[in-house]
Amino acid sequence: MPLALFALTLSAFAIGTTEFVIVGLLPTVAADLGVSLPSAGLLVSLYALGVAVGAPVLTALTGRVPRKLLLLSLMALFTAGNLLAWQAPGYESLIAARVLTGLAHGVFFSIGSTIATSLVPKDKAASAIAIMFTGLTVALVTGVPLGTFIGQHFGWRETFLAVAGLGAVAFVGSLLLVPRRIAHTPPASLAQQARVLAEPRLLLVYATTAVGYGGSFIPFTFLAPILTEVAGFSTGAVAWVMAVYGVSVAVGNLWGGRLADRRGPIPALKLVFALLAAVLFALTFTAHHPWLAVLTVLAWGAVAFGNVPGLQVYVVRQAEHHTPDAVDVASGLNIAAFNLGIAGAAWAGGLIVTHLGLMHTPWIGALVVLVALALTACSGALDRRGARRFAAA
Repeated sequence: MPLALFALTLSAFAIGTTEFVIVGLLPTVAADLGVSLPSAGLLVSLYALGVAVGAPVLTALTGRVPRKLLLLSLMALFTAGNLLAWQAPGYESLIAARVLTGLAHGVFFSIGSTIATSLVPKDKAASAIAIMFTGLTVALVTGVPLGTFIGQHFGWRETFLAVAGLGAVAFVGSLLLVPRRIAHTPPASLAQQARVLAEPRLLLVYATTAVGYGGSFIPFTFLAPILTEVAGFSTGAVAWVMAVYGVSVAVGNLWGGRLADRRGPIPALKLVFALLAAVLFALTFTAHHPWLAVLTVLAWGAVAFGNVPGLQVYVVRQAEHHTPDAVDVASGLNIAAFNLGIAGAAWAGGLIVTHLGLMHTPWIGALVVLVALALTACSGALDRRGARRFAAA
């Protein structure tokens, strides 16, 4: 794999740390700022909304910017956002800092996916995306547990200072490893971009992405209080359970990429969504027993991100067929769909916690994932129908 791909992975590691570390810090942030747990959960929702806006809108607006310059600018913005979070005087300013960081996140993964696929042969596209997203999973293994530990022992602000340092390292990595000239699809016109939102097949993929990813994040947003209030773990043990989850995610992400390359995106996604729904249903019953809870979290990690490579390569393929002049925008909208799912899930999870209780989040999340499974099956049926029509013609 080319060095540029590993530079993308390094940046993804920094971004993944700041995205997910807040999950382990929610109780700490809520107590320090004097807000409720569901209100603290909005730090997840509004960050995700920043990503959702940044991915399609800023990706389109920056279409003519050279890729290396854009990557460097994004990492500079990312670092600045985390420094603002470090110095945030209150809840509202922390939200503003999170939204700013989310804007950089959205554009990075939008262009990163298409850059990754352009660096390798077509039959390795899903694996290349999986390698880039390994930065997120390695962040879950190391960055998130370490950030959670720092936040619990030295204060949550110091966690964001440490993440800003990761952003600076990622900036240097991109500066040194990413080639100056990177081929990319010419920027689409506004009319071509609008075609993406008017294409039913792409909208179906976006719905699958949002619903599937959102279902997992309904309970994941509140994993820390589930572990402490239901499973009985100490606050300090949360970082270790997050590390277990991260190790499993790292393996599951690569497995998902290879599965999508070998069997195709649709069969891979069907399997991943079915397993994910089963694990979330199981968590409803195992969360009350510490060791069973850890084993369930381990299984959860193995499938939680296994859908990412398949979904991303599938939307790129659909865009190449239906909107070939706007592949970058189509890819960016899928990143937006991921994060709209997260935003909606964190918001819905807060309502569930407020009105029903923590332990209703896993089984409700499982039902949402089953909807994504049904949407995936629908996409597969439409693919087969299209193939038959093409053969008949």
